[in-house]
Amino acid sequence: MTTRTDIVIIGGGIMGSALAYWLTRLDPKLDVTVIERDPTYAKASSALSAASIRQQFTTPVNIRISQASFAFLRTIGDHLRVDGDAPDLSLVERGYLYLASPEQEAIRRQAHEIQRAHRADVALLDAAALKSRFGWLNTDGLACGTLGLSGEGWFDGYALLSAFKRKARAQGARYVTAEATGFTVDGHRISTIDFGDGSRMACGMAVNAAGPWARRVAAWAGVELPVFARRRTVFVIACKAKLDGMPLLIDTTGIWIRPEGEHFIAGVSPRAETDEAPLEPEYALWEELWPALAARVPAFEEAKMVRAWAGYYEMNELDHNALLGPHPDVSNLYFINGFSGHGVQQAPIVTRGLAELMLRGRFETLDLSDLSMQRLVENRPLRELGVIG
Repeated sequence: MTTRTDIVIIGGGIMGSALAYWLTRLDPKLDVTVIERDPTYAKASSALSAASIRQQFTTPVNIRISQASFAFLRTIGDHLRVDGDAPDLSLVERGYLYLASPEQEAIRRQAHEIQRAHRADVALLDAAALKSRFGWLNTDGLACGTLGLSGEGWFDGYALLSAFKRKARAQGARYVTAEATGFTVDGHRISTIDFGDGSRMACGMAVNAAGPWARRVAAWAGVELPVFARRRTVFVIACKAKLDGMPLLIDTTGIWIRPEGEHFIAGVSPRAETDEAPLEPEYALWEELWPALAARVPAFEEAKMVRAWAGYYEMNELDHNALLGPHPDVSNLYFINGFSGHGVQQAPIVTRGLAELMLRGRFETLDLSDLSMQRLVENRPLRELGVIG
């Protein structure tokens, strides 16, 4: 059996659902179908993300995306309200604090100059200013830090995913629970999506929004995508101390931590990477994380790990930036992949841009051409140095 749709999106996570929202908003008559193999999102990066948002990037396009995305989150009810019901994202605007040792100071100052040049509200603080502002912080060995004063924070990522999906469906997008297994390629175009049960779906355009599994979807069309599923563990920590005004803290050692309700959540990059490692928490990392955390914030000497979970970064090994748009070898296959840990925060804006590109042939609201798939074809990396974890 073969059915037909105007646009088929493979992956119903944050990217697929946000894109379905924007497509059906820009063209209400469009037939949009989202294919999602697991509607419980048990392994989806969107559902397992720490869901934080920052302007402290080193590439201008990422800074601009974050500024626009935070504005969207602030006014979420204006966009994703359904039947008078506005989503609650529990948005906290408290900022990121990047700490730098003397060896890291030049890089931190350079990043700050880039951010300020693009109107990011970020302050550069020396060690004395850090100690004055955050009395609970051990500033030994610090040269400086950068603190987001506005437009940064954290939110409920699963609530955002759910809100996009609900609104997309209200606007006419159709969600199908199925396992896509391949493409039929005629010349330089996708003609059908193939499914495990032998059925097919014909389409005018197809979108790879498969997150950590985007590489195998790209391979169906003969495209080699340098996007890999990299496991990250998030630890939930209990600590009785009151840490007034604590932002999301990134230490010189690479560990990160932020408040989460009555607890804290924290993580650190693993020393070794394995593609698609089982989504089980890497508890051994706690033995590395806790001493470094207690050294920087002495109150955490009494901290206890409550639990942990693991999710995937969809790591773009070309340059740690998103890959967006069509591939020149397959003209109607669009990509929205490789966000390398900052996908949830960028989803509201990059999906709007891709929808504009698909329907109108150009980016209209915000120029995202720096993230084009063309740089992959030309091996022209756009390096992002501000990757956390």
